Amino acid sequence: MIGVGKAKQYANVLDKPLSRGRQEVSLSAFAFLFSELVQYNQTQVDNIAELERRLEDAGYAVGARVLELLCHREKGNRRETRLLGILSFIHSTVWKVLFGKVADSLEKGTEHEDEYMISEKELLVNRFISVPKDMGAFNCGAFVAGIVKGVLDNAGFPAVVTAHFVPIEGQQRPRTTILIKFAEEVKQVCIV
Repeated sequence: MIGVGKAKQYANVLDKPLSRGRQEVSLSAFAFLFSELVQYNQTQVDNIAELERRLEDAGYAVGARVLELLCHREKGNRRETRLLGILSFIHSTVWKVLFGKVADSLEKGTEHEDEYMISEKELLVNRFISVPKDMGAFNCGAFVAGIVKGVLDNAGFPAVVTAHFVPIEGQQRPRTTILIKFAEEVKQVCIV
């Protein structure tokens, strides 16, 4: 009898093929886990800047792993070597894998040649978070900034990445902008 309907047995977990199917996580499960991450880190720090740094560090680890996975799946183990190429990769491919859609915009800074911005009207990590008044301008987007920094650093494009709220006229909630400022060595090598 041929093994119809039986799952193929693999000797090693590394031998299993990477599925290309839709791998979705329940939004409520993600919101719960992320809120627990924020609450845990909040108990470990004394100020908002330290909390945002810890969220950024957690996101950095995610970004490094996402880059490895997507380079293996999408690009045949090849990494982007052009500045605009890696920014487009983050704006479209990485964003779509993580948040189910392409980021709202990718813009070049007008004041500085080495600054780029990824903007999102309603960033998923800020959607279900209510910030107490005493925490001021705390932005959970620091986690996503860490993801972007992890992708960029591991792709060979070191940068300082920060998350900022930008008010929108006529809207109650501000949009989140991920500001990317590339390191000096990237500016010298990659003239766009």
